[in-house]
Parts: sequence; structure tokens; C-alpha cells
Amino acid sequence: MRPLRGGGWIVGPQPGRAGVIYTLVVFGAVVLDQLTKLWILRTFELYESREIIPGLFNLVYVTNTGAAFSILADVDSPWRHYFFLGIGLLATIGLTIYYYRLRAAHRAYAVALGLVVGGALGNLIDRLRLGSVVDFLDFHLAGRHWPAFNVADSAICVGAVLFLIISFVTEQKDSKE
Repeated sequence: MRPLRGGGWIVGPQPGRAGVIYTLVVFGAVVLDQLTKLWILRTFELYESREIIPGLFNLVYVTNTGAAFSILADVDSPWRHYFFLGIGLLATIGLTIYYYRLRAAHRAYAVALGLVVGGALGNLIDRLRLGSVVDFLDFHLAGRHWPAFNVADSAICVGAVLFLIISFVTEQKDSKE
């Protein structure tokens, strides 16, 4: 609720508040991602691994010139780098526009899409600065390793799952009304 100038109250979402949340989530995801990567770059040698939870989790410093799970990393073309820069930039712009269209539907979209955009920006910054993405989270079980990833990748995945949940709940609610 917020007051009107002449008295009374308006009930409902406050304009701009979701935009502030979106901006803070994007900024927070980028800062956390870049700080963790900076720490890895300063304290690890390339390919160095440190066991954190035996049999489950290591910190490891690796780089990825491809997309998720190193897709296209083995393609030897100078265009690969520009392709991923373009995809990251288009995703950031497109999802931000999409967010501004959805923000009235549910405030939680600010968090979901903010995480995805923040993650995309975090990896985009790596590609611009370093030419590849720094990955360091290494989960494994019974000798099988999940591909290493980073905070930006985590933000993208959590944001995407949250987006799907919000969409499903909103659709279910709309169909009942």
C-alpha cells in the first residue's frame, strides 16, 4: 500500500520496486560471480584442484572457451569468441526487455530473470576480459565428475528454474480465476 497525495491508499504493486529488485539481483549476481572468480585467479594455478568435501566436491581452476558443458569449445575459429559474446549480449538485452514486459504479472520475475541476466553478464565479462570463462566448482561422485561450473552458471540455472516455477504457478492461478 502507498499513500495518495489527496488522501487514501493504493493497494497493489508499487511501480519501480520490481525494477529496483531486478537491478539489485543482476548486480549482486555479477559481483558475487566476479569476486569468486577473482579469488580463484589469485589463489589457484590453472588446472589446480583442492579437495573440499572428499568424494563429492573440489575447487578447481579451469577455463571454458565454449558454452555450457564446453559445447563448441573444440571449434577452432576466431568467430567462436564473437559468437558467444553476441549471444551473451543478445540474451542480456532480450531478457531485460522481456522482464519489463512481465514485471506487472508477478514481482518474483524480477528475481528469476535478474539471476539469469546477472549470470549471463558474469560470463560475458569473463569472455571480454579473459577470452574464456573461469569455472571452478567441481562436483563428483564415484569417480564421475559433473562439468566444472561457476557462480554465473548457477545463477542462470536457479533463475531459469525459478522462472519456470513462477510461470507454472501463475498459469495455474490464472486458469482457476
